[in-house]
Amino acid sequence: MRWMAQERAIGRSLAGEKTEGLLRQLGVVSAAALVVSNMIGTGIFTTTGFLAGQLGDPSLVLSIWLVGALCALAGAFCYSELGVNYPSSGGEYVYLTNAYGPAWGFLTGWISFLAGFSAPIAAAALAFSDYLGYFFPLLKQENAAYAIPLGPWTLKVGGAQFMACGLIALLTLLNLFGVQRVARFQNVFTSLKVAVIISFIVLGFTAGSGNWQHFQMQAARTTATPILAQFAISLFWIYGSYSGWNAATYVAEELRRPERTLPLALTAGTVLVATLYFGLNAVFIYGTPLEQMKGQIAIGSLTAKHLFGPEIAGLFGALMALSLVSTVNAMVTIGPRVYYAMAKNRAFFTAAAKVDPRWHTPINAILWQGVASMLMTFVPFGQLFFYIGLTLNFSAGLSVASLFLFRRRPGWRRLAVVDFGYPLIPGFFLVISAWMYFYGIRLEPMVSLATFLTVGTGALIYHLRIRRQS
Repeated sequence: MRWMAQERAIGRSLAGEKTEGLLRQLGVVSAAALVVSNMIGTGIFTTTGFLAGQLGDPSLVLSIWLVGALCALAGAFCYSELGVNYPSSGGEYVYLTNAYGPAWGFLTGWISFLAGFSAPIAAAALAFSDYLGYFFPLLKQENAAYAIPLGPWTLKVGGAQFMACGLIALLTLLNLFGVQRVARFQNVFTSLKVAVIISFIVLGFTAGSGNWQHFQMQAARTTATPILAQFAISLFWIYGSYSGWNAATYVAEELRRPERTLPLALTAGTVLVATLYFGLNAVFIYGTPLEQMKGQIAIGSLTAKHLFGPEIAGLFGALMALSLVSTVNAMVTIGPRVYYAMAKNRAFFTAAAKVDPRWHTPINAILWQGVASMLMTFVPFGQLFFYIGLTLNFSAGLSVASLFLFRRRPGWRRLAVVDFGYPLIPGFFLVISAWMYFYGIRLEPMVSLATFLTVGTGALIYHLRIRRQS
């Protein structure tokens, strides 16, 4: 996802640097690396088990990752044009404020707090616990000691939730005492993630005991929803997994020839990640029949066990768990700096701008995010991940739609890749988003209600409090 790029942009804001004084020194390779490091996160390690039950066909499971890649590319192209014209930190906050007004800018920050960072932190921490569940079964979410019915929701309380809360609390505390210590390890862990995925794919196909017949074996679907509607619903899983395609736009002011570098970097980064995702899902199916994947969160450990045996599976499970720690740490580090930057502009709660005088960290923002993330670990993983995709799609859709307003303004710089067949690319992104929302509201009304409550609560807070201070 986009956190590492935002860290750089917001970090410069914290240091008091001015945008116009920054040097354009990043090329295509550096910008593409930002995209790759931000995209690879929780989704690829956890979602295929849910897709197996929802779609029931290996070809559909692989196809949905390709469709997700096309959507990510379309969004990346649109964001690249926005980034060239507004090369400053804040991303959607900047775009929506300039397009629709400050209320919408606050809303995207509010959405980032809940669905952009706190909920993904909780999801990644829960996935970390499930991977550790290979060694300690009580840490698996399916083995929760208590299930508390709450209308259509069922809150879970058990080892997975306590382990996830412990990880979040630990990383939250570490981040209170300065960013340098935790930031030093982030690049190492990002490299580890990529190395684990590539090794898993290569060794799985060359040394693993899989079976090509698995690609012909369908699974009994876990839902009676028509396949076209279910494909739209399942795309929310993919949307969450691909989020981060906009990473390079947050350093647009430091790119050499951004009108050329941004589209190339976003394209190269997204294509590389899409290739890794497709290869990883192919090796999942090669190693494990779709029927046995259904409902499994730690799908990597399950497939490694089938391919290499329990000993090697334990090694891969541990490496994937470490990769998820880096995902949690990145979000714990970057999220508070987004709220801090907005609060400095009086576009968020002013208390979020408080900085510890000794450690120079936004302590209130860090603590608020930590508490919200820990509370969200008690929401079932599937509903939590669907909420992330549905809510983030709202901000991204509004940002892409803003192009239709901005392009009417004099002096707007148009990128050739978006101009080609305009409005084909933004139109494709918005049509897919609308298709997903149509079926999401119909078939997942409670999760959709949570999204609407998130947006509605943010609007209420803005009009009752934020508008006065700004």
